[in-house]
Amino acid sequence: MTTNASTEPTVITTRVCIAGGGPAGVMLGLLLARAGIDVVVLEKHTDFFRDFRGDTVHPSTLNVIDQLGLREAFDQVAHTPLPRLDVVLNEVRLHAIDFKTLPEPNQAITLMPQWDLLNLLAAEGARSPHFDLRMRADVTDVVRRNGRVVGVTARTESGLLQVDAELTVAADGRDSTVRKALGLPERTFGVPVDVTWFRLDKPENLPDTLGYISDTSFLVTIPRPDYLQCALLIPKGSFESLRESGLDTFRERVLRASPRLKSVINGLDDWQQIKLLTVQINRLKTWAVPGALCIGDAAHAMSPIFGVGINYAVQDAVPPPICSFPFCGVRLRPRLSTPRQGRCSGGANARRRRCSSSSAQCTA
Repeated sequence: MTTNASTEPTVITTRVCIAGGGPAGVMLGLLLARAGIDVVVLEKHTDFFRDFRGDTVHPSTLNVIDQLGLREAFDQVAHTPLPRLDVVLNEVRLHAIDFKTLPEPNQAITLMPQWDLLNLLAAEGARSPHFDLRMRADVTDVVRRNGRVVGVTARTESGLLQVDAELTVAADGRDSTVRKALGLPERTFGVPVDVTWFRLDKPENLPDTLGYISDTSFLVTIPRPDYLQCALLIPKGSFESLRESGLDTFRERVLRASPRLKSVINGLDDWQQIKLLTVQINRLKTWAVPGALCIGDAAHAMSPIFGVGINYAVQDAVPPPICSFPFCGVRLRPRLSTPRQGRCSGGANARRRRCSSSSAQCTA
């Protein structure tokens, strides 16, 4: 990323500034924009493609997609619905969870690359004049005035940027720059494992299976449209010793969990194909300060197992009242209301929501 020589930032003003273009940030930005509230979303990368992004879209998130009126567009994106969750334990297939016991209409989890979901939400947001998504905008700090947060600073291709906002939202992930700048204390939970992340071709006639477990291995296999996205759990801190033992040892470990991958395992022939995800689980003790709020992994880093993180992030963004934030001293009233935009939450929900607290009240 390059910047100009000037040390003076360009200053823009908005109602809400969201740091981070992940599921929590983009979803919240979309909902605020639909409520007629100006929002700027800052994402430091060029696009949404990250190999480590979770794919597992739970029924709760599918319900939100339906409420937003985006199901038709969602269904046009390649994805794999799983009405039941199969796990293979020591070569015995178990139908561990049957999602058809859930209330209609969404009785399955769906495996969709997260970047495709984010592109869908961002495209919908771009239809609103209140939604401003800026890529290659790397948030570096928060701006404070009179004891409260009033925005952020960021590096962009065209130079330094300062976004002044009534509300600043940290949605910039488990290594959140904004959370660190706010100095919020966190509680960390010990995790005994890390994850190695790699792709394999799909063997012929392999049933969709989310996990293979043996006495010595735990392998997750996410069936993407053209390949298997795999995650092998390893003891925390053991990746370097695993590398030293060689690729043959690694491949053997994969096959101990799933012998049916023998026909494709030799496609894994370089350590560059294997990435390490250092697993951390933590939770902030306080999510908000005057003028700022943390959501998603910035507030609670989740285990990658079964892809719960994306769904918790979406739920952080969705619950009403999205236009009232009493815990950080912010009240947002839409300045423009249209039949499409004048909704406080859920987009396609026809019902009118009212919310109140001792310090804030809103009617959307």
